Amino acid sequence: MQGLMMNRHLLVSDLLEHAAAQHGQQSIISRSVEGPIVRHTYAQIAQRSRQLAQALLALGAGPGDRIGTLAWNTHRHFEAYYAISGIGAITHTINPRLFPEQLRYIINHADDRILLVDLSFIPLLRQLLPQLPGVEHIILMTDYEQQSLQAPDWLCYETLLAEQSPNFSWPRFSDEQASALCYTSGTTGNPKGVLYSHYSTLLHAMAACRADALGITPESCVLPVVPMFHVCAWGVPYAAAMMGSRLILPGAALDGASLTELIQQEQADLLLGVPTVWMGLLRHLHENHIRLQHVKRVVVGGSAAPLSMIREFDENHSAFVVHAWGMTELSPLGTVNLPTPEIMRLPPLERYQHQLKQGRPVFGIELAIFDDKNHRLAHDGKTFGHLRVRGPWVAERYFRHEDLSAFEHGWFDTGDIATLDEAGYMQIVDRAKDVIKSGGEWISSIDLENAAMSYSGLREACVIGIPHPRWDERPLLLVVPGHEDLDLAALRDHLAAHVARWWLPDSIVVVAELPHTATGKLSKLQLRNQYHDYYLKPEQNRP
Repeated sequence: MQGLMMNRHLLVSDLLEHAAAQHGQQSIISRSVEGPIVRHTYAQIAQRSRQLAQALLALGAGPGDRIGTLAWNTHRHFEAYYAISGIGAITHTINPRLFPEQLRYIINHADDRILLVDLSFIPLLRQLLPQLPGVEHIILMTDYEQQSLQAPDWLCYETLLAEQSPNFSWPRFSDEQASALCYTSGTTGNPKGVLYSHYSTLLHAMAACRADALGITPESCVLPVVPMFHVCAWGVPYAAAMMGSRLILPGAALDGASLTELIQQEQADLLLGVPTVWMGLLRHLHENHIRLQHVKRVVVGGSAAPLSMIREFDENHSAFVVHAWGMTELSPLGTVNLPTPEIMRLPPLERYQHQLKQGRPVFGIELAIFDDKNHRLAHDGKTFGHLRVRGPWVAERYFRHEDLSAFEHGWFDTGDIATLDEAGYMQIVDRAKDVIKSGGEWISSIDLENAAMSYSGLREACVIGIPHPRWDERPLLLVVPGHEDLDLAALRDHLAAHVARWWLPDSIVVVAELPHTATGKLSKLQLRNQYHDYYLKPEQNRP
């Protein structure tokens, strides 16, 4: 027998209208691409989104159409999230940090009809346009003055809004309809598209708000530094509207000084971003003797947070680093490592070690580890296995893609090697493609990197496995020094005190900088290609 309940579908537009009705005077603070910080309320943003929705309809947009955005975290991008999905079209957030050939591929693969573009990306889009035959309209996300000066042949965002009435009723449709499209970073082959539904997006937002997840509340002041062009800023634009949280959008200025200004001035208490951004912030705070006053939690995802970062946020700023893990295919939230009472009772050094784990799955997500023969492995915190996941906001296939190899047996294979312990805590050991197989034994590049980063003289570290004439593969450590007089012998002694001796890298190479992918992760593929023959050469011939 079926339940006797109303069957009202949950749509993305409902989030914004709820925020406007229940938290209408709450602030959204945005650093505009033009420079100044601008302030709106949820009520004002809802009105502007309705005007944009009507403008898109007038341009011929309709249900199922993909509408691309090349934009930073600003109020206009936030409005576009809701206007596009609200009319039944699909918000396709495009990562401008991808290579031009990747951008051409995904815009054409998605069949984007309309593009909304920030001022920063005018040169990039002009370069791409000759090979984007399906794009019919380009909207420059600025006012008439800037548009007429910089791209008079394109449409002006603010002019389009001004032509529309603030009165508009959002259409109703099935919440199984697609709402947003994000592509993976494409480190191996072309990027793959993940198509989210209204239903999965709202379920994900509900999960993110929970106290045992990101803990977003109406009292929160949230600063998502994670970009809105990457996995929908980890769902924060939806979760913040659901809770009516104060929202700070940093625009294009992601340097330490600019972030510090926003954090201190607006009293942000919840920050979200990748480790490279927080390293820059901490460096600026240290050099200028600044202590964060209001920040309670710093959510770190995208790649593992080093122990030194966890410790510095705690000891110098009384902020707890919340390790989180997820993927584009998971919308992206999978696990969160929260400051539980049990964890907070631990001595600091033990607590920091625990914070290195990626945490426990949020409600709705199930994790398991498997061996190469598809057998489930023990959750004992020691056994390594291929991490698989399933849940209602996990993709079941890629958009317009025939390869289903990652979605077999009712699970999504993440490509990660991980452990799970008895309490449900997951720790990423490595990416399956990054784990180092030396003499038949596994070495975790992530654990080695964490050990290296606990040494005070480093700004950044990366470990790769490369061919070795005797051991099949051996680790190579590449480091960016934090000062000129880095003592490599002392660094090696430090590593020897933290990892097994056979894990120690055969060589340590000092570099000025390390390459990163479009999503801020270390580009290990590039480094493996660059240093592929390093151990195969006589030592005197190595660079």
